[in-house]
Amino acid sequence: MPNVWDAEVAVTISQARKLIESQFPELIPTDLEIIDYGFDNTVIKVNAEWVFRFPRREIAVRLLETEGRLLSLFKEEKLGLQVPVPVYYGKPSSGYMWPFLGYQFVEGTIPSRAETVWREGVSAIRLAQFLKRLHKTDVKEAERQGVPYDEMDRLDVEKRTSIFEKNISELKDLKLFRHMELLEDYLERLPMKSMPEIPTLVHGDLHFKNIVVNGEGVLSGVIDWGDVHLGHRAIDLNLVYSFLSLKGRELFFQEYGQVGDIELEYARFKAIYTNVVLLLYGYHEEQPHTVREAQKSLELALT
Repeated sequence: MPNVWDAEVAVTISQARKLIESQFPELIPTDLEIIDYGFDNTVIKVNAEWVFRFPRREIAVRLLETEGRLLSLFKEEKLGLQVPVPVYYGKPSSGYMWPFLGYQFVEGTIPSRAETVWREGVSAIRLAQFLKRLHKTDVKEAERQGVPYDEMDRLDVEKRTSIFEKNISELKDLKLFRHMELLEDYLERLPMKSMPEIPTLVHGDLHFKNIVVNGEGVLSGVIDWGDVHLGHRAIDLNLVYSFLSLKGRELFFQEYGQVGDIELEYARFKAIYTNVVLLLYGYHEEQPHTVREAQKSLELALT
């Protein structure tokens, strides 16, 4: 059975070079480096100044197109953190069947590769200000830009319980997490109560691979907006549990405002569920830095 992160098409450096140089000759000569690949996109740094993202799966194409339209709205928006506003819109061709995007490089390092990560103080305040502003975005304007509603039911716990149990069992067999008793105990108290339906523009996939920190380890940017949609803010609030310390959470809510207990239960679920998947991903893709950060994120989310 294939993994959810397996690529349908994996763009190579030589292929990407031909695509970029043929459509954007002003970037020649091109110096390319694959800097990451996620479930949906291969990420390539170009000339130390630009980042191009190429879909790895057909399901990611529409997400990338939506992202390309929406992020252009944030050019003048003061979200408080760097976001990768698209500049180059690559078109499908005989060399690659899907569109691709090029963005100004967002300065910083993902936490799993950073020497220092600051999980409270300024990081907590910046995250709170960012999400507060993002979550106040005009829903009608987002709709006009083609932003979809949550078609994946990301907070449907019942739909995900069997996969969650399977993934936790695999973690246990592989001895990848030292606090398995906490995970197994959590399975007995999953959130099931309903939440109020208040459509909100959300990033949709906030975790340690989609944020960057500066040289001091302070949160400085949010990347990979492929899952942006109109859904529940608890989806984004998961990062409060998987990234911030207990002290950082206190600062976050002082700035962001109070959130209901039921919402927080679902935010914690999203944090734990996502980082279980990322831990398995890091193991199977032989990325020790991803494994370490996912373990740390899980420990935080369970406290």
